[in-house]
Amino acid sequence: MEEINMNFFKRALLNIKAKKGRTFLLILVMSAIMLFVLAGLIIQNAATTAANDAKKSAGATVTLAANRDKAFSDMKASSSTKSKPSLNLAGVEVSTAKKIGVLSNVKSYSLTTSTTANASSFDAITTSDSSQGGMGGKEMKSAASTGDLTISGVSSTASALSSNGAKITKGRGLTASDLNTKNVVIETELASTNKISTGDTITMKSTSGTKYKVKVVGIYKASSTSSANGGGPGANDPSNTIYTAYTFANTLKGSKYKGTVDSVVYTLSNPAKSADFTKAAKKLINTSKFSMSTNDSTYQSMLTPLNNIKSFAQKIVILVAVAGTIILALIVILMIRERRYEIGVLLSLGEKRWKVIAQFFVEMFMVLIVSLVVAGVGGKFVGNVIGDQLISQQTTTATISSTSSDMQGGPGGNAEGGALSGTKGGPGGSVPSGTMGQATKSEKLKNLSTTVSVKDLVELGGMGLVIIFISIMLASFGILRLEPKKILIS
Repeated sequence: MEEINMNFFKRALLNIKAKKGRTFLLILVMSAIMLFVLAGLIIQNAATTAANDAKKSAGATVTLAANRDKAFSDMKASSSTKSKPSLNLAGVEVSTAKKIGVLSNVKSYSLTTSTTANASSFDAITTSDSSQGGMGGKEMKSAASTGDLTISGVSSTASALSSNGAKITKGRGLTASDLNTKNVVIETELASTNKISTGDTITMKSTSGTKYKVKVVGIYKASSTSSANGGGPGANDPSNTIYTAYTFANTLKGSKYKGTVDSVVYTLSNPAKSADFTKAAKKLINTSKFSMSTNDSTYQSMLTPLNNIKSFAQKIVILVAVAGTIILALIVILMIRERRYEIGVLLSLGEKRWKVIAQFFVEMFMVLIVSLVVAGVGGKFVGNVIGDQLISQQTTTATISSTSSDMQGGPGGNAEGGALSGTKGGPGGSVPSGTMGQATKSEKLKNLSTTVSVKDLVELGGMGLVIIFISIMLASFGILRLEPKKILIS
């Protein structure tokens, strides 16, 4: 009698030891449930962490430039009074650009202005192709009045070169310390053709004919896919793009362009708050003359698969938890049916029903502890396998969607992009492709940093307790209405 009425904790422990086969089966089932629930939790947490990291690393840019739509409307309006109407794009005041640059969420910003010039003490790279009717040599030089060099004035060459896939090979790039100087960075082909090295002084002249001596402080290698849209035929060759401080580029354009730039590219710290930044910045500009265009494609391209993975992980947790509860409840029901006699004896000896149910709960709790250890050891492995499969699937889907979008949009398909490609009108004013800083390096989601943390295990333990509680309550429902005498007789 004393042994039967012993503490239900001891009875649970003795039962676990005595029924090794059943205990092993329960541990096996519970471990499988916990493994997949934990995999879902760590993938979900990894996706959340990756999304937060993407906000910091992927970045977003907002470009402030002249409103081309408004400029075209004004040009059409003046076409009735002028025989040759011209497109007049307003320049962004540097002072205004700096005011916007101190707003919250601005990580950095770069200023850009462009024009053309002619080589004087050296020769520009000349090209000929079918689109130019084979024009070359002297014929091309006759067109040099529009400039055979593309001058890209920047506040720093760091973002301008990286956005074009170019890099410094000798010397250094331009920084804020080069403002109000005549320091330049030239392309390696232009340098080798004319035997120019860093530290040399070369002469170029503006399209109005004024000569300027400039110092070469760096040489860069242009990307093989680089292109430019300069004024003269020679300026079409990417090797003829010369980087200068925007202050000197304005000098080449003329005195009326002093203190202005063609565009300003702001890099934001948190892409998710780009709308708030744009709203605040528009209060500082004339929105009829200027437009602000956001480019957060890199962030969005990373965020979409991460959200999909996070959503799928949530579904894994829910489905496994529901399925696990059902499976475990069925096993516990079968287990309790086999122990009807034991239950009848305990009830007939005066054991309270809740203590009988508590004994089953303690037994399952012991199984849960072992299952949590197994899940903690194998959870990271399972999470990595599932995570890699999800990333592979999402990357393939994103690539197909991107390809389809490119085929539909085509070059110049973005209506907003028009506001980014214009520059202030001036002598030979033009923008070399990629100098606007709009392009950002394509970043793909390669992996998820999955780790099993204490928080994950605590959360998993909580879910495990809920699962076994529901399972035991469903399985023990019949115990509450059984009579000990009937159990023993049957």
